[in-house]
Amino acid sequence: MPATDSPTARALDPQAVARVLRRLARSDTAPWLHTEVARRMAERLAIIKLQPADVLDWWGFLGAGGEALDKQYPKSRRVVIEPMPALQGRSSEAQSTPWWSARRWRRDRVDVIAEGDEQAAGAQLLWANMMLHAARDPAAVMARWHRALAVDGFLMFSCFGPDTLKELRALYRRLGWPSPGAEFVDMHDLGDMLMHTGFAEPVMDQELLTLTWAGPQALLAELHALGANVSPQRNAGLRTPRWRARLQSELAALAKPDGRLSMSFEIVYGHAFKPTPRARASSQTVVAVDDMRAMVRARRR
Repeated sequence: MPATDSPTARALDPQAVARVLRRLARSDTAPWLHTEVARRMAERLAIIKLQPADVLDWWGFLGAGGEALDKQYPKSRRVVIEPMPALQGRSSEAQSTPWWSARRWRRDRVDVIAEGDEQAAGAQLLWANMMLHAARDPAAVMARWHRALAVDGFLMFSCFGPDTLKELRALYRRLGWPSPGAEFVDMHDLGDMLMHTGFAEPVMDQELLTLTWAGPQALLAELHALGANVSPQRNAGLRTPRWRARLQSELAALAKPDGRLSMSFEIVYGHAFKPTPRARASSQTVVAVDDMRAMVRARRR
């Protein structure tokens, strides 16, 4: 993800993000939490009455929503969009089935493409589960989503919110250490970005999940499976075994009376749709042919 001077750009190290994505691409499956959020987000698909012909599954392998989307829309063509070749390969592998599998005959309408490839606008649904917090410029990603959707197309996404790992952040502040992770965007700011990029009627909400572990080692292993610290302000050098032992000791001191450690994860959900474009009045107005056709259809309705 290239650097940008956009006012909506976040403090993320793009090289660190790429390293994390390559590591997660080698995992057997998507992170457990991503799968759980995909399940919860799929329950919200009931609000979409239109059966989409084309569904865009943004960062599909790590988003873990393919099974839910295929089940909800068995006749739709699903296009999986991945940010790097390693994840393209994993998504392609996920679509391959043995010749004797019944799934081979039920579904063959899944394509896998690179995020940098140009997609023709026209999808009726764009699904992006647990990926927007890895984007340096969320508004720029939303603008791409807007271009990829058809008029009246629906967007549904989820990501981490700023209260994620608030207990760990407080611990690092108390110890005078750099932040354990990049800052996440507030859902109200995400809603404003949706409006500014052309989406209509955005609806944002969130839920706070509390996960618990038996001890510091299990907690740190879970966080490693979810990603890593990609903040440019993170400690530049390698951490020593002594530092890690100190961290585990400090984490153990946070245990509840039952001996278990807990951390909060704020999950932000958003959905919106792409409205009929409106031509702005001026001495000379240029309207794309596809947008003009959409406006004519809307007026006839």
